[in-house]
Amino acid sequence: MTAARPPASFQEMWRELSPVGRTSGGGCRRFAWTPADAECRDWFREQAAARGLTHEVDRNGNQWAWLGDPDAGDAVVTGSHLDSVPDGGAFDGPLGVVSAFAALDELLARGARPVRPLAVVNFVDEEGARFGLACVGSRLTAGRLTPAHARALRDADGVTLARAMELAGHDPAALGPDPARLAGIKAFVELHIEQGRALAGTAHPVGVASVIWPHGRWRFDFRGEANHAGTTALEDRRDPMLTYANTVLAARKKARLAGALATFGKVAVEPNGVNAVPSLVQGWLDSRAADQETLDSVVAEIERAAAERGARDGVRVAVERESFTPVVEFAHALRDRIGGLLGDVPLLPTGAGHDAGILSASVPTAMLYVRNPTGVSHSPAEFAEEDDCVAGVSALADVLEDLACRP
Repeated sequence: MTAARPPASFQEMWRELSPVGRTSGGGCRRFAWTPADAECRDWFREQAAARGLTHEVDRNGNQWAWLGDPDAGDAVVTGSHLDSVPDGGAFDGPLGVVSAFAALDELLARGARPVRPLAVVNFVDEEGARFGLACVGSRLTAGRLTPAHARALRDADGVTLARAMELAGHDPAALGPDPARLAGIKAFVELHIEQGRALAGTAHPVGVASVIWPHGRWRFDFRGEANHAGTTALEDRRDPMLTYANTVLAARKKARLAGALATFGKVAVEPNGVNAVPSLVQGWLDSRAADQETLDSVVAEIERAAAERGARDGVRVAVERESFTPVVEFAHALRDRIGGLLGDVPLLPTGAGHDAGILSASVPTAMLYVRNPTGVSHSPAEFAEEDDCVAGVSALADVLEDLACRP
């Protein structure tokens, strides 16, 4: 390969990417199709150029860096995403992309030579922080999101995804499924920071994913009546905030009893005045469970609790499911092959969604998790020790060598 400059080490790449989209509180705001996202995309393109890789942007805005012929088929792909949740941590997503480039460097430094194409990918808008739907890039590619639905998604300022793409120099008319690309992929392996503490206190810096819980997002609309906070008697109010607050508490109780997860993490209020009884409260529920039946039951009970409280408060309640991902069982043969290669490391289930989960119905996918000593994620406190990150790079290099370099 002919490189424009010597490839950066893992540590150098991490330092280069770290300041992008940083907030005063130490978190990251790298939302899709924003200037911070553009900086991340420029960084990815530069890393590809430094290694003499072929850089490509597909019809959905995902970035690819290819070693070998992209059209040859039977490709091995690794990578993750570079966007973040609001004020999120630095590791969720970027660790997988930085580690992918570093693993490719280690693989070639060993003298290994791939016999099939290798690619590093940056999937666009995995977190869904701006437009409210997670894994947009991989969903479009896999045909699990229609182009019309994607183009119509809006951010908090009313800007559509289509317009945001245009402003960033990309054509939203090209959005759509990419079955030919997926048909040419032999395996996709995503490295990610562990979002939990299963590896903490063990001798294992790296684990392998077993399953992703089914999960989804639901918008609850609580419609009451706007009124004056200082003159309206309590018994005369139709206050949707009361119904919303009761629903938040009910969600916690229902999830705890079922061994599931339920979170109201986003809320919007109209007219949003300190001295006004609200007319509308919108709350977004994120719920996850180990199986579909439990998830369905928990969400149904939360909806029932909201409707019953709404009837008491004179508040109308409407619920709309905005996204859903069924349970993902990672390809057992690939998962077991990787587990054996790495020395029977722990198999870890997770409630977190990933691009690997979206693609799993189309191509064999697997995930590696790097130990997180605190278990904190989606927060500036998200963290992994450098030694564990380096161990993750070596483990990923072992996997890529096994999948891409052996006949």
